[in-house]
Amino acid sequence: MHRLRPLCVIFFLFFFSLGMAQSNATRQKTLENQKKRLQAEIKQINSLLFNNTKKEKSVLSQVEDLNVKINVRSDLVNVNNQQANLLTRQININQRNISNLRNELEALKKDYADMIRKSYKSKSSQNRLMFLFSSDDFLQAYKRVQYMKQYASFRKKQGEEIAVKTQTLQSLNKSLLEQKVQKEALVNENRKAQQLLEQERKSQEKLIKSLKSKSRSLASEIKQKQRKTEAIDGEIERLIREAIAASNKAAGKKPQNAFALTPEAKRLAANFVANKGQLPWPVEKGIVIQRFGTQPHPVVKTTMIKSNGVTIATTPNALARAVFEGEVMTVLSFKGSNPTILVKHGNFITTYKNMGKVYVKKGDKVKAKQPIGEIFTHPQTGKTTLQFSVFNELKPQNPKSWIYKM
Repeated sequence: MHRLRPLCVIFFLFFFSLGMAQSNATRQKTLENQKKRLQAEIKQINSLLFNNTKKEKSVLSQVEDLNVKINVRSDLVNVNNQQANLLTRQININQRNISNLRNELEALKKDYADMIRKSYKSKSSQNRLMFLFSSDDFLQAYKRVQYMKQYASFRKKQGEEIAVKTQTLQSLNKSLLEQKVQKEALVNENRKAQQLLEQERKSQEKLIKSLKSKSRSLASEIKQKQRKTEAIDGEIERLIREAIAASNKAAGKKPQNAFALTPEAKRLAANFVANKGQLPWPVEKGIVIQRFGTQPHPVVKTTMIKSNGVTIATTPNALARAVFEGEVMTVLSFKGSNPTILVKHGNFITTYKNMGKVYVKKGDKVKAKQPIGEIFTHPQTGKTTLQFSVFNELKPQNPKSWIYKM
């Protein structure tokens, strides 16, 4: 008789496969959520950066905007590839399991059929009685009764095993068909995303090519903007230093690079930290078009740009909102630039640059999500951008770590 796997082994293999399938399903769900977020971000990019065709953008601005979309689209293609690879692995596992189960099921059915045929030949009551009565003694008769019971039990178990394997096979077949349909849809979707990505890259390359002759003047323009940003950042640092010095003087402490906090300010700072990663966006609707830190410029790669915060593109006439309760430390008006609002939250400061209108003044108490001003919209490009930063005293923080799902 063919040697068969015990029923417990079948259950183990089934539940092992089920566990892998659940793990893959969890990973697929995570990737699906990432994909939806990226798709929503691309819609926002199109809405905020590419809808206003009436405005004349500079070629440099067009390249920068395309770079934002290309980066997000590349992430989307990457997530789609991960999903497809995960489905391919699961399909291969299911196909292997189905093949093994089919072989085992065929062998099991064959053995079961052989056993039924042998059982049929000796099924009569007379044969069974003859088998018992031919025993040499009572002990042998008892053992033969036990054997007949075990034989009947074994037949029952084989029937159950066939039922379990058949059900498992049907389940795997159904799952395999669903996964193949999902993969086909995903491959088609990713093909379209890759085509769009290729078109956007070609458009960007064409624009960059037209800028090559102006690379020197562009590098000079970018550096000039960077110097202006650094000048504003330097002024912000000076104001924070003055506020720190004033707090230490009021507390009768020696000058240092840390705020002397009142008990109320300590509680506020602790609450600010407790909400790290959960703070609301400083705008109701927007996308990050420039990240925190030092990075090469998207057009002139040899020129590095530094940002103490993030730049957020938003809708025209959008309002800037305080991300947490606090007190307006100052409203900075710097020559040649739009106002910047500084809000103090204990020993943390949030800054809101490029305001068109300001609704608050120094000393005002503000609450989370309270409008503090209207963001400036550039009249030529039609772009509305807010530069948002978070400082722990003098040290700039990455806003991505503080703002919810930034």
